[in-house]
Amino acid sequence: MNPLFAPVRVGRHTLQNRLVMAPMTRSRAAFDGTPGELATDYYAQRADVGLIVTEGTQPSEDGQGYMTTPGIYTDAHVAGWRNVTHAVHAKGGRIFIQLMHAGRMSHPDNTPHHRQGVAPSAIAPGSPMFTAKGMQDIPVPRALTTDEVRQTVADFRHAARRAIEAGADGVEIHGANAYLIQQFFAPSANTRTDIYGGSIENRARFAIEVATAIAEEIGADRTAIRLSPGTAMWGIDEGAEGPDLYRYLVGELSTLGLAYLHIMHLGNEPLLADIRKLWKQPLILNRPGRPRDHIGADVTAGLADLEAYGQMILANPDFVTRLKLNAPMNEADRSTYFGGHAAGYVDYPTLSEAVEA
Repeated sequence: MNPLFAPVRVGRHTLQNRLVMAPMTRSRAAFDGTPGELATDYYAQRADVGLIVTEGTQPSEDGQGYMTTPGIYTDAHVAGWRNVTHAVHAKGGRIFIQLMHAGRMSHPDNTPHHRQGVAPSAIAPGSPMFTAKGMQDIPVPRALTTDEVRQTVADFRHAARRAIEAGADGVEIHGANAYLIQQFFAPSANTRTDIYGGSIENRARFAIEVATAIAEEIGADRTAIRLSPGTAMWGIDEGAEGPDLYRYLVGELSTLGLAYLHIMHLGNEPLLADIRKLWKQPLILNRPGRPRDHIGADVTAGLADLEAYGQMILANPDFVTRLKLNAPMNEADRSTYFGGHAAGYVDYPTLSEAVEA
């Protein structure tokens, strides 16, 4: 048997295969953050992968950065996500809700109450963002006080509990892609002088506190985290100490017994090898842009226990079936990635539908 299609234990769940739908922002929620009706169809269509990780979902009002992204902190949010999780479970799938605090990657025009972004320090990322008025520069965020950092940890804890109430099998903490948690890692975004800034241990503290709080709230075996070591986007520069920060961070997180670690791998092979040795639980590896003929290589080589894919699963709701049959894949339509309605969201044909057409 191809090892990709073998079951695997992840936390408290046994997954039907080792393929993971990577989190992808789709910006189709209501303006208040409630997942739309089409989200139920979108995720249920893709339930043949071993694990679905949802789009980034804000844990609080402060956590929102983009237009019409979903939340998981109100009763309405929980009700909307419950429809999604029930539909995925009915298809035999498993689903983790990704908790994403955008931090300084936010524009006030994108939030219901026109909120200023918050961040480790009052440093703008130096990049524009799409808003209802078009592309606008992201303004300088407000630096969180020490007490507000602790409150943000509590916000993550609350959101995790709400995700479980919504029927999620677990949560994935978004510690990657230049959002709030990674902003704490990077000296270019974090110039704090309190216990959350300066040394490697201090800059990793917020991530560890968030993971610890969520593990206490819902169980370590339903808690996971995604990291992207070496990301150089939107003003993030982790500096020469970056690899050592991740070695320290992964070692500390591994002691918590989390369900999995999800790495977006950007090419530092020695660091990946060290992470593989340090991490004692399942490791999911996501290599952006990986060609189809390399699918399964990391699991086969023992570099990862599962592999995550984004665009190919977005465009192919029957991704696993197509892999098993070595069938052609639909191409993703970039023009429909963000916002809109059914087009480019729930209308990609399955293999059987394509044959019938």
